[in-house]
Amino acid sequence: MTEQTIASRLLDVIENDILPLTVRGVSLGNKVFGAAILRKSDLSLVIAETNNELENPLWHGEIHTLKRFHELGEKPDTKELIFLSTHEPCTMCMSAITWAGFDNFYSFFSHEDSRDAFAIPHDLKILKEVFGLEPGGYRRSNAFWNSYFISDLVENEDQPLKAQLKDQTARIKAAYDDLSTNYQSSKSENNIPLN
Repeated sequence: MTEQTIASRLLDVIENDILPLTVRGVSLGNKVFGAAILRKSDLSLVIAETNNELENPLWHGEIHTLKRFHELGEKPDTKELIFLSTHEPCTMCMSAITWAGFDNFYSFFSHEDSRDAFAIPHDLKILKEVFGLEPGGYRRSNAFWNSYFISDLVENEDQPLKAQLKDQTARIKAAYDDLSTNYQSSKSENNIPLN
């Protein structure tokens, strides 16, 4: 693998590893959320997965990824790994990432993005009603982990890489917009609740 920045590698994993799985998942009726686990040492992919709510409503993208990670034979220590989530994790997923022992997670979309673009507000309602927190109201750095937004990493890159990563970000956002539209239209056609 050629030398990459963490921002470019995370975007590549979303676009080339998670998105294809999500396209298939959405075509079956699953939500758009996905995740991956990478090694900190060389940014190589350990596993990528996507939402599998049709099998089990608890298989959010992050939870399904953790499940599949723990089914691997030999696996690295979580402190040696990066947890990547396409969308800022909900409280269940955030707790699972913590319980699994990860000291970090990176997100592409924020809670606000999910609320505004994907019209799936249930996670945010739980965050507010159960925990009394607004989106982004939890501590991004705490005793368990540090969380990062990929958009912040992109902003810190130098040109011309920054411009390339912004183009890639726009492609990924457009792909997720299309997937969200497909998901929502398939659920509304079947009178299935989106939450």
